[in-house]
Amino acid sequence: MNPFQKFAARPRPVSDPQAIQQVSRRDFLKTGGVFVIGVSLFGCGPESAPIPVRPAPTGPWSPDVYVSFDTDGTVRIISHRSEMGQGIRTGLPAVLADEMEADWARVVVEQATGDAKYGDQNTDGSHSVRDFMQRMREAGATVRRMLEQSAAKQWGVDVDECRAELHTVVHQPSGRVLDYSELVAGAAELPVPGLEQLAFKSRDQFRYIGKELPIVDMHDMTHGTANYGADTRLPGMKFAAIARPPVVFGKVKSYDATAALAVAGVEQVIEIPAAEPPAMYKALGGLAVIASNTWAALKGRDLLSVEWEDGANADYDSAAYKAAMLETVRRPGTPVRNEGDADTALAGAVQTVAAEYYAPHLAHAPMEPPAAVASVTPEFCEIWAPVQDPQSLIPMAEAVSGLTPAQIRVNVTLLGGAFGRKSKCDFAEEAVYLSKQLGAPVLVQWSREDDIRHDYFHSVSAQRLEAGLDEAGIVTAWRHRLCYPSIFSTFDAATREPVPLELGLGAQNVPYAIPNLRLETGPIEAKVRIGWLRSVCNIFQSFAINSFSDEIAHARGVDPRENLLQLLGADREIDVAALGLEATENYPFETGRLRNVIQLVAERAGWGRPMAPGHGLGIAAQYSFLSYVAAVVEVAVAEDGSWSVPRVDIAIDCGTYVNPDRVRAQQEGAVIFGLSLARDSQITASKGRIDQGNFNDYRVLRIGQTPDTRVHLVDSEAPPAGVGEPGVPPIAPATANAIFAATGKRFRELPLGPTLKLDG
Repeated sequence: MNPFQKFAARPRPVSDPQAIQQVSRRDFLKTGGVFVIGVSLFGCGPESAPIPVRPAPTGPWSPDVYVSFDTDGTVRIISHRSEMGQGIRTGLPAVLADEMEADWARVVVEQATGDAKYGDQNTDGSHSVRDFMQRMREAGATVRRMLEQSAAKQWGVDVDECRAELHTVVHQPSGRVLDYSELVAGAAELPVPGLEQLAFKSRDQFRYIGKELPIVDMHDMTHGTANYGADTRLPGMKFAAIARPPVVFGKVKSYDATAALAVAGVEQVIEIPAAEPPAMYKALGGLAVIASNTWAALKGRDLLSVEWEDGANADYDSAAYKAAMLETVRRPGTPVRNEGDADTALAGAVQTVAAEYYAPHLAHAPMEPPAAVASVTPEFCEIWAPVQDPQSLIPMAEAVSGLTPAQIRVNVTLLGGAFGRKSKCDFAEEAVYLSKQLGAPVLVQWSREDDIRHDYFHSVSAQRLEAGLDEAGIVTAWRHRLCYPSIFSTFDAATREPVPLELGLGAQNVPYAIPNLRLETGPIEAKVRIGWLRSVCNIFQSFAINSFSDEIAHARGVDPRENLLQLLGADREIDVAALGLEATENYPFETGRLRNVIQLVAERAGWGRPMAPGHGLGIAAQYSFLSYVAAVVEVAVAEDGSWSVPRVDIAIDCGTYVNPDRVRAQQEGAVIFGLSLARDSQITASKGRIDQGNFNDYRVLRIGQTPDTRVHLVDSEAPPAGVGEPGVPPIAPATANAIFAATGKRFRELPLGPTLKLDG
């Protein structure tokens, strides 16, 4: 399929006035009144044909797939990434607006549909700014140049005498000024300049980049008018609540819907086919209660009498699974990284240190549980959903509806949090399936219990680390064994060991300068659906490595901060390709930058300051998503073992950043996220069933438990790196290390719990 193919004209249900406005503009674009720059789009695969250039002497001007002009000079910028609170619907449009010298007050941000013409739309992995900042600058610089050319043509002057300035072009010798609205028609008739003709702003000329800018959705979010996944309403829409198998890949054996159908508003019960492994993005199946409102659907579901066939995963028990993983890491495993001879060095060490670490499954638990609306007719399928990867819904909807990609449209709503959960489209698949069966629009609403019990869980893990020290207390040997079910079991059920993509999140690329270093993995079968969660394997790999580094510091009698710096060794670039990992162009792994954030956070936190009784400081650092982060956590432990975190300092070097306010907000959120998983959050299973179901037993940090968080940003001219995820990994190990500093007792299992066992 041509990735730039337009959707065919079709009747479309209208749910709100904003949708009417979007239809009007889209209908205009479909009529041919468009002028588009021919550019290659990142992430579009092999298709490299330019978008056709068609002049539009009147009406809106669309000089690039991401930007268009109204006749009054209003600029409409497309956000092709999903907004889930990280501010990307503001960040990337601000980059484009800055480079084109647009007045932000005259900018309207519109959400892209799921369409290959926008390039990669998977808002995952903290790479939105990294992948698209330059692309947005190119679009903005192109627009600016063409508007300057349009002004020069009107005035009959040299274009080099014209300069764009805040939605106008100024003729510098005479002081004459034209508003962008007066230049649109002329610009639309001009040839598109090549990249070699563009001039980009210098950093000191940035108007919005690097400055604090309120997010465009703030008013709607804080006034209750923002539209999330469950807010879509269509004429004749039905509401569905689904009883899913309590054990993953279980099936309906038999059921009685009599009581459910007696609930006022309940219309029917539809069986959804059970999924077979691997999990991928598939709906789990079960029984859907269809009703005229969500409340009736949920009440009817509660009254279903269902007998389940649990299947092969009914034997999943967290305690037994944990014991099996720990036994695995106590034995030699598959070597992944092997430098020097760690086994011999450990055998000959003057002193050895060894420890085992365990971290449980985690749920994503975003504030907004999954929800999706689908409307399937014989001619068209339209979806409204809070999804991180809208393009992934196209092949799913194609398979379920039997329609072609050109007949499928995905509308992206705001996401009320996601953390990786909403990059899987199982909940949207349920809506598409049910709408096709009913011949009517359907809203599928998940409850909190649905969300927690049927998640793609963050992986459980067990790790064993051993270090050998020589006569001078120098670490000469390091052996790391780990075992956890791989995310890739979601795509290939035969996967039993972690893959390089996971190991490269802090384990295989550990930056310590130790001559004898070995990493081994062990096998384990996944018994639930495994998915990526904010920071992914960095979480438990950082917990083990940073906690163990602290244990080495105390075995050596060295300050933990100094120990970290000594383990890093001389400043250098880590050759990740030589480690068997994929290198990222223009992003060398520089240990000097990691050293810098360690020193910065220690200084700002007052490392070494006198502490009150029961108080302690812990430090940890991690390189993840191409950013460098270090944290110092202060804990206060009472005599009864209860504990709190009065203060957290976190330093981040994420290269060039767009909006410092959003960077700080993301680190503050990462601290809350990290402390939640350190303190209370865990998912366990008994007889294949998830034990937790809501925030009463899957606990996250409460407002009164949040610390005084101080974020320290490193000013850098390096390329932009990740922001949303890198703040999480250092928090749990820094917390555990601080507890040791306060109590002298080691805790090597997550979660630590609200009350520490200090006497056992």
